[in-house]
Amino acid sequence: MTTNNIEIDDALHSHQRYVLGDGAMQKMAKSHIFLSGVGGLRVEIAKNIVLSGVKALTIHDTQICQTWDLGCNFFIHQDDIEKHKNRAEACQHRIAELNSYVEVYSMTTPLDTTTDLSFLRQYQYMVLMETKIALHKRINEFCHLQQPPIKFISADVYGIYSQLFCDFGDQFEVFDTTREKPKEIFIENITQSNPEIVTCSDSRPHRLETGQSVVLHEVNRMSSLNGTMHQVTVISPYSFSIGDTTHMDPYQHGEIAVQVKMPKIFCFESVSEQLFDPHCIIVNFSKPETLLEIYTAMWALNEFQEQSNHLPYIGCLQDAATLLKLAESVSDRLAKKPSINPCLVKWLSLTAKGFLATFAAASGGIVSQEALKAVTEKFSLLQQWLYMDSMEVTEPLEHAGNEQFLPMGDRYDALWTCIGESMCQKLYNLNVFLVGCGAIGCEMLKNFALLDIASRQDKGMIMVTDPDFIEKSNLNRQLLFGPHHIQKPKSCTAAMATLEINPELNIDAHFNKVYPATENIYSNKFYIKQNVVVTALGNVEARWYIDSRCVANQSPLLDSGTMGTKGHTEIIVLHLTESYNSHRDPPEEEIPFCTLKSFTALIEHTIQWTRDKFESVFFHKPSQYNNNI
Repeated sequence: MTTNNIEIDDALHSHQRYVLGDGAMQKMAKSHIFLSGVGGLRVEIAKNIVLSGVKALTIHDTQICQTWDLGCNFFIHQDDIEKHKNRAEACQHRIAELNSYVEVYSMTTPLDTTTDLSFLRQYQYMVLMETKIALHKRINEFCHLQQPPIKFISADVYGIYSQLFCDFGDQFEVFDTTREKPKEIFIENITQSNPEIVTCSDSRPHRLETGQSVVLHEVNRMSSLNGTMHQVTVISPYSFSIGDTTHMDPYQHGEIAVQVKMPKIFCFESVSEQLFDPHCIIVNFSKPETLLEIYTAMWALNEFQEQSNHLPYIGCLQDAATLLKLAESVSDRLAKKPSINPCLVKWLSLTAKGFLATFAAASGGIVSQEALKAVTEKFSLLQQWLYMDSMEVTEPLEHAGNEQFLPMGDRYDALWTCIGESMCQKLYNLNVFLVGCGAIGCEMLKNFALLDIASRQDKGMIMVTDPDFIEKSNLNRQLLFGPHHIQKPKSCTAAMATLEINPELNIDAHFNKVYPATENIYSNKFYIKQNVVVTALGNVEARWYIDSRCVANQSPLLDSGTMGTKGHTEIIVLHLTESYNSHRDPPEEEIPFCTLKSFTALIEHTIQWTRDKFESVFFHKPSQYNNNI
């Protein structure tokens, strides 16, 4: 690799190196992932994995492009359907264009219960979708028994329900479960007792968890504690216990506790071992009882496919009744014998063939995240099943006739199947104001295109504004931009790319900041006209301002943001929720990368920018160059 290539690679992946570290980036650059299936969920996963910068990705699919795919797969175009292309081959070059450093291959050979699976040994990681349970178990067992095991993830989205299963082998060591800097805690007092109580400074909570370890320094009187490591038992946000101090002198003053990051071993079982007594993760604590209900219904759906060789037909109540009987049979075989939710089973049957773009995007993000955790050996893992649902969209549809969900033969049949004609009509006519066109903004526009928002002439409108230009560092996290777009306006470029996904959209791109000086453009009348305002911003001050404008004009606001591996979303509806300005987040312990890159406003920003620049120039680039001589 030449010096020039090192600079290009450093600029492209600077954000990820900042988040993950150089060691993780090197592991990713050696990884080859096998991804079976390139439908709606599959293309989301492929997009995320390629943007992350792995060495290679092989995508596998045996199906031919159909009109249905246009509403599910943002990389399939009308000419792919007319030419009867295989879905994997149609998507291959478009996925590869996302990152020129990643090799993307396609495979169209069918996988079945007689296939010789030895070819999988060339891959270190596998993501499997759209597979019947018998083949699912066979492939998982093969991956589990390899030495070292092939890290295995299976995932499916059926309408408004999704499932995820992870198996990374009998023992998988994670070297850093959080990728955060070790916490440094100032101590106010240590009791002379068993168990003793360590009280922290009132200025900030310790943010430790039971089972974590700390090393103590600068202890007066209780000097035998100096340099010793102790496991923590959390008592409160400002206190914890480390053991017995009754034999020591009374505490006088001083002491700093520094967190010690310890590797953690995660143990996994194969899908065959997990079937009857699954280890499921609760993600929605408002309805934890639905976890096993969805698991039971999904297993019943697998048996339905084995018996009928197809998914339940759209709007077919007879298939729904058959699925309910299978769910009752499955429940009797499970160790915990969960109750059956007839409504849940019914909607699984009615929507199983459908596709809800936003739900698949969320599921695809989680699957990709687990795959990258396996690659980098960082961050806590999901063990082992994860189930999600979007049943809330069915509440206004309970009394809708089945004819509302029947396919119409166009690109939005998969969406109609999930939410019906009446809700689709509302999406057609929406006025949406999107502020910010970075990583989240581009994802929003892609989802708007697949949801058919503002797609009827003289009805709805998507208006997007961003005053920024595209930089090289944007390319590994914003799917609508390519190398030929560098130094072009983000908003205009993203709008044109969105129209390639869905040419029917009404979209208007602006190059304006949204702040008091542009209130002649974004006036009260403008806000009143909007059905929803969406912010995808990188600074809090802009959020405060837009929130105040939405509150004044009673406009709903959807806010979201990321910082490294963390993220947030907030839905703000007047008279139902508090506003963004109603609370203040605690001071940020880390500085967002976009702030360091483009909006350095405080002395702390410039100091951190200088440290990062020094590390890049005098450590990352020389070590990268030395490794490739």
